[in-house]
Amino acid sequence: MGKLKEQWARLKTFFQEVWSELKKTTWPSQKEVRNTTIVVVAFVLVCAAYLYVVDIVLQTGMEKLFGAFSR
Repeated sequence: MGKLKEQWARLKTFFQEVWSELKKTTWPSQKEVRNTTIVVVAFVLVCAAYLYVVDIVLQTGMEKLFGAFSR
């Protein structure tokens, strides 16, 4: 029974410390969240476009390479 009380006390202390740390946290404003979201979405679209172009170039190159050896 003593071990159960000790574990309960440790769990209680853990959550008190977590709550204390959360009070210290500075949360971003809605404007900051919106702006960073826009930056992330734009970066993902740029990366996707780049990878699409690389894929098309490699696919075309492989098709020409295999076409040259299949004749």
